[in-house]
Amino acid sequence: MPDPFLLIGLGNPGREYRDNRHSVGFMLIDRLCVRLNARGMKVQSKAIVITAAYEERKLILAKPQTFMNLSGQSVQGLAHFYKIPLTNLMVISDDLDLPFGTIRIRASGGPGGQRGMASIIEHLGTQDFPRLRIGIGRPPGRMDPAAYVLQDFPKDEAQLLSEVLDHAADAVLEFVVKGLNAAMNKFNGTVGEPV
Repeated sequence: MPDPFLLIGLGNPGREYRDNRHSVGFMLIDRLCVRLNARGMKVQSKAIVITAAYEERKLILAKPQTFMNLSGQSVQGLAHFYKIPLTNLMVISDDLDLPFGTIRIRASGGPGGQRGMASIIEHLGTQDFPRLRIGIGRPPGRMDPAAYVLQDFPKDEAQLLSEVLDHAADAVLEFVVKGLNAAMNKFNGTVGEPV
């Protein structure tokens, strides 16, 4: 049996944060759980964990329940417990520097101002692990980015958000089956535009 995959979506726990831009990683994990008919939720390593299977591979889907800037605690605990090679880990987060509607998959990199990613890099002791960033765009005018990421997606973005989540879910499953390069080549870009 091949090594399992650990798919981590970042967000803030609590109903009041559920529809925030900052919780788009959680939204993608939820979308994957529905698509994969995942069952059996449990709490482990300060995260909600659900297991699923896809094309004979075991997937561990997780939503850390620490606040965003402490996400590394969960990721380190889960990666250690399930003995996940870092090549089989994917962290999903929001990104202010990418336009809304864009996803970007990378093999490694710095945190780019994303505190959850910074915490994960610190706890794993490396920045060499795959990640999928979902663009949320920059705040308008002089708005504080910290306030912007904690706003809900506006209603007029709901349709595109759903398309972005479907596109990103396809990208994650491509990563699981065909590898990182295949997923990057096929899915990096803006939803609705030819890649």
